[in-house]
Amino acid sequence: MAEYDLNELQKIHENKDVLNYLEQHGILEIKKFNDVYDYEKELYELQVKLLKLQYEINEKGKRVLIIFEGRDAAGKGGTIGRVAQYLNPKKIRIVALPKPTEEESGQWYFQRYIKQLPNAGEIVIFDRSWYNRAVVEPVFGFCTKEQHELFMSQVPEFEKQLIDDGIIVIKLFLSISKEEQAERLRERQEDILKRWKIGTLDQQAQEKWDIYTNYIENLFKKTGSKKSPWFEIVKDNKKKARLAAIKLIINTLVGSEQEQVDSFVKKHD
Repeated sequence: MAEYDLNELQKIHENKDVLNYLEQHGILEIKKFNDVYDYEKELYELQVKLLKLQYEINEKGKRVLIIFEGRDAAGKGGTIGRVAQYLNPKKIRIVALPKPTEEESGQWYFQRYIKQLPNAGEIVIFDRSWYNRAVVEPVFGFCTKEQHELFMSQVPEFEKQLIDDGIIVIKLFLSISKEEQAERLRERQEDILKRWKIGTLDQQAQEKWDIYTNYIENLFKKTGSKKSPWFEIVKDNKKKARLAAIKLIINTLVGSEQEQVDSFVKKHD
């Protein structure tokens, strides 16, 4: 139903005769249609709220940094796409840094990320971030034990300095079950249009599941704080996870005291 916009879906939704006819002729299932309509409607309403907040961020010169981390195939890219879909592209940047160069490898670990921090009136989204050193790098041996431990000791103070300087930091972690991850990785492998999403590390995500889990638990324990909490979205349903992520961003930007927007969201502080 992707070829229909929300207005067209709404017209069909409000015409019960049309819905009944379509179902009777095997064109659609009403329940599935209603699920799609409810999702698109809520997504649109949240995207409108987010756009209004972007105007305020721009006008008041606020700096917003949104960090997306998560399991392989947890849906970071799709969620980031929905967050940024209708925002002013001149005032938002999506940063997905490649493997560090030889020069960057000799720098202070945070140095290349500092260059990407938001300017006044700007939102920056990190599609993976300095937290590579908290999980991915130690899992695959890309850093030493000493480098990992140094990072874990430095990052809370580093983020405190960013926040004290006025940067709004929002940290989201997308989790999925091992079974769902296996299914999504299999789907990517079988779909020629999605095969590019499969990297060499993704292929090992299943066999290293428990090792990942240990580092992720340590991540929440050591780097979540009252000033800079982690919001973990534990949901195999991509659409509900996307909605939850956008709600969390909105709640943080408006200063909502609501602890959780959904029952499947865990706050680690």
